[in-house]
Amino acid sequence: MTLEKMSIEECKKTYVGEAITLSAVLAILATAVIAVLVYKLFLSSKGGASIGDWKFSWA
Repeated sequence: MTLEKMSIEECKKTYVGEAITLSAVLAILATAVIAVLVYKLFLSSKGGASIGDWKFSWA
């Protein structure tokens, strides 16, 4: 892979905050999905979870 200098026009089209914004949006989306899954898990009448050797269940 060879590196080349960007032209002035290419530099003007590049925005610094694009990667940060995309990362923030994906992090918020992932947090929302996990929150919904945990909410549905805890509101279910019969549920359980296991983390390694630890097992949690409720009726």
